Amino acid sequence: MSQVRSSKTKKSPAPQLVPVTSVHKVEADGVRVFYRAAGDRNSPVVLLLHGFPASSFMFRELIPRLAHEYRVIAPDLPGFGFTEVPQDRQYIYSFDQLAATMNAFTQALKIRRFALYVFDYGAPTGFRLAMAHPDRVTAIISQNGNAYEEGLADAWGPIRKYWDAPTAENREVLRTNILTLEGTRWQYTHGVSDPETIPPESYMLDAALLERPGNKDIQLDLFRDYASNVKLYPAFHDYFRKAQPPLLAIWGKNDPFFLPAGAEAYRKDIPNARVELLDTGHFALETHVVEITARITDFLTANGESR
Repeated sequence: MSQVRSSKTKKSPAPQLVPVTSVHKVEADGVRVFYRAAGDRNSPVVLLLHGFPASSFMFRELIPRLAHEYRVIAPDLPGFGFTEVPQDRQYIYSFDQLAATMNAFTQALKIRRFALYVFDYGAPTGFRLAMAHPDRVTAIISQNGNAYEEGLADAWGPIRKYWDAPTAENREVLRTNILTLEGTRWQYTHGVSDPETIPPESYMLDAALLERPGNKDIQLDLFRDYASNVKLYPAFHDYFRKAQPPLLAIWGKNDPFFLPAGAEAYRKDIPNARVELLDTGHFALETHVVEITARITDFLTANGESR
């Protein structure tokens, strides 16, 4: 009789499920805010604020990577993405107003405490929010989100000229040189070692949304109002010094708009700030989402922000 030997089959580890990112809209400040969300509703919240000319779409790869441990929420700012501003709202496109809308957004979702991820325009918007409610912000990740004069690169020259002389001529220069498909593509590809690796849907979506009727004038109004952020830098610094929020400045060091000096400058007011420089450009998530996810997770865990 033959003997059949049994052997235990070694089981492969179960594959880790990718958290699902869902899309929603909520009324806040008279605006229908579009947002993406993922993660357990009982987990610590990470609020992602995008910049120009992007939307929450820029976080499409980051959201599911963070959602294993956090409730991740990424709204589209008014004037961007798929957030809808009714005509009769007579919305004033300024950074003060963007911050007011984001404050109303967090209240509508009953988000009482959150870590902030800020990028580009998201930085002055988020820092206004933090100054108004310092007890609600548990930590800050600034990815090419500037708050210091030394971080402003020469690429701001035409916009600074518009601040000093907001003429129709200077406004038109910005319209024709920046608010174009090539201008948008350049923002995504400048400083990237291989520009062909940048997914074209990123800048193509931004460029398409810029072409909506009236949107370019919205962006030009925000270009002009960006000067208000520079005037607020001392107030931001005062908030940093007094509140000492845990802060990670993670930067694409080849950014043509915000220099690495802007990342290093956070240490002047928050001595324990962590600074990480990556060999990429402005939209660092397009090339370094894995590295950025790892740094964020380590940073938040070290500061007690984990499930």
